[in-house]
Amino acid sequence: MFVFSSEFLFTSVNAVNYGLDCYYNQKLTNKVNCMNDKLSHYKQQVKVFLKQQPGWWMQYLNRCIDDQITINAGYLAYVTLLSLVPLIAVGVAIFSAFPGFESTRLAIESFLFTNFVPTSSDVIKEHISSFAGNANQMTAVGIGFLAAIALLLIRNVDATLNRIWRVKKKRPMMISFAVYWMVLSLGPVLLGASIGVTSYIVSLVSFADQGIPGFSGFLLKLLPYAISMAGFIMLYTLVPNTRVSFRAAIPGALFAALLFELTKKGFALYISHFPSYEVIYGAVATIPILFVWVYLSWVVVLLGAEFTVCINMQHYNKKEQQAEDSE
Repeated sequence: MFVFSSEFLFTSVNAVNYGLDCYYNQKLTNKVNCMNDKLSHYKQQVKVFLKQQPGWWMQYLNRCIDDQITINAGYLAYVTLLSLVPLIAVGVAIFSAFPGFESTRLAIESFLFTNFVPTSSDVIKEHISSFAGNANQMTAVGIGFLAAIALLLIRNVDATLNRIWRVKKKRPMMISFAVYWMVLSLGPVLLGASIGVTSYIVSLVSFADQGIPGFSGFLLKLLPYAISMAGFIMLYTLVPNTRVSFRAAIPGALFAALLFELTKKGFALYISHFPSYEVIYGAVATIPILFVWVYLSWVVVLLGAEFTVCINMQHYNKKEQQAEDSE
């Protein structure tokens, strides 16, 4: 009886083990098959994506040509130079109303001229600050005209981006004025707050240099990219009077931020290795440098806008196609 029970127990254990092996083998097989199916699906998506790329880039280039990116960038560069001193004067006036923000204003000026003006930043900063300081001595009527010129730049940026998005419906005048004035008045404050918060975060992670040497320095190098990308995302989502998906704005902002940094480094490299502009223009060489740089910056902004539009169209076309397929 004991032998029979042992054999029975041994057989039962083997049967259970065999059943468990079959179960886990089947489960593993199902997982492998599922992974293979997903891999095949991703491969198919990659093939479709690669097939669509030539057509997508042709659409992108055609839109850039049709929208006359270079001409619009030249117009915006001219308006920017006309509005630059009024913008800075209004920003200085806003910060002057709050004496505690004087250090923040200086930090913003230093950050912007260091990271967004690739060459001659000290000279340009000195001249523009001098002009803005003279503008602050104007009367209330003169300051009103300066604010109107600054609002003109924001209005033209709004109109240009809405043309790129093919938006025909305009915002009501009062809403547009409120938005423009909010950008003009709150923009410097938000920029100062973002720089202050980012600097505080960098100071908090500086202890990581002990474990990862140069980590905080690396983070500081990424700061211009991050601020550029955040600015482009806000520009491409808030300015157009239409719905823009964040899934489209993020790649467009990333494209524009990378292109902006490459353009900045390339322009600085050209100026440093081919300083013929100083021979031609002499003491006023900073003027054409500033104009060319502002022009290139607007080209980058508009190229990023076109990139965002194309991705946005592709995103909503895909959603419409999925809706039709589901029906």
